[in-house]
Amino acid sequence: MGRRRTAFAALAAAAATAAARAVLSVPAARSALARTNFRGRDVSLAGGIACAAGAGAAAAVAGGPVGVAAAVAGMGAGAVGAYDDAVGGRPGHAGAKGFRGHLAALRNGRITSGMVKIVGVGVAGLAAAGHLDHRGRRLNAVDTVVAGALIAGTANLFNLFDLRPGRALKVGLAASVPLAVAGGPAAPVAGAAAGAAAALLPADLGERTMLGDAGANALGAMLGTVAAARTGRRGRLVLLAGVAALTALSERVSFTRVIERTPVLRELDALGREPTPAR
Repeated sequence: MGRRRTAFAALAAAAATAAARAVLSVPAARSALARTNFRGRDVSLAGGIACAAGAGAAAAVAGGPVGVAAAVAGMGAGAVGAYDDAVGGRPGHAGAKGFRGHLAALRNGRITSGMVKIVGVGVAGLAAAGHLDHRGRRLNAVDTVVAGALIAGTANLFNLFDLRPGRALKVGLAASVPLAVAGGPAAPVAGAAAGAAAALLPADLGERTMLGDAGANALGAMLGTVAAARTGRRGRLVLLAGVAALTALSERVSFTRVIERTPVLRELDALGREPTPAR
């Protein structure tokens, strides 16, 4: 991937690993982050915090418009995702699913943690987009809004993949490695995302940790920033349309069922994961 890209991948991997160990070494944090996964096993949301912190810190160190924008997007989306992880299951917050569910709750006078996350991710995306496009010239509002929507939409899309061990991280690696290899100003940030994802994948596949909203949103927001940095208005609009279509589709179709019914996707999805017992 080139020395600089490899260096930032290694930095993000080391930072994510250190962050996960630090969080898990604190009994109170370990207890607060404990969750039960789809198989009924105890896992920790420390992986999500580690992903946001590791990849975000490496992006900030990379600097430049893309690095700073990615750090803003990743850490901002990760922070509101962590808030949703923490309080989303409490009375008044639980029950609302998807954008429609949170809007329905808002119409009924309830502000759910999911709505806070939606707004927060949107704000982080716009802030990142504004920095990304500010290069000594007057900002174009349309370009910034489209880039912000792409960043926020990608953050949300990654959250929709985080339903099975390792899935969202595999998608992150599939997207980030080619972007890092492609080179350009965004390559170090793509390398950072790849490094953090690779470092956290074994524990995620082993069902010891999981990304949760914090990690999935952070990883998606950073890769959305990379995608926005590599494209102009037309490219951003095409990518945004794709993200929006997949998000809308998820309201009607289960990604897990599609993956399970498609042999190639099923094998890639299950790679490295303990098989689910047949019913």
